Amino acid sequence: MTWQHDTMMNPPIEGLLGRADSKFRLVTLGAKRARQINAYFGQLGDGLGQLVPPQVTSVARKPLSIAFEEIAADKIEAVAIDPEALEAEAQAEADAIAAAEAGK
Repeated sequence: MTWQHDTMMNPPIEGLLGRADSKFRLVTLGAKRARQINAYFGQLGDGLGQLVPPQVTSVARKPLSIAFEEIAADKIEAVAIDPEALEAEAQAEADAIAAAEAGK
């Protein structure tokens, strides 16, 4: 039985690139999720329970490796945000607040 060292190459990058539109999106998605996992482990002793725990069982210790394993397992997925839709939603919310205050 051969011992395999767990590195950033496991899961293979080629498999991860198929899960994101580009390597830049993959890096951003992995980094954001790794920060969330790191924050989860940091608040674990506080009993707050506000952050999402890792979605895969992993022997990896590093948050980035866990994040890449989650992406490979299709537990994490990138969602594109449309700036125009976001702006329209913010405007509609502002209009609703203004209408509610005008009705008081």
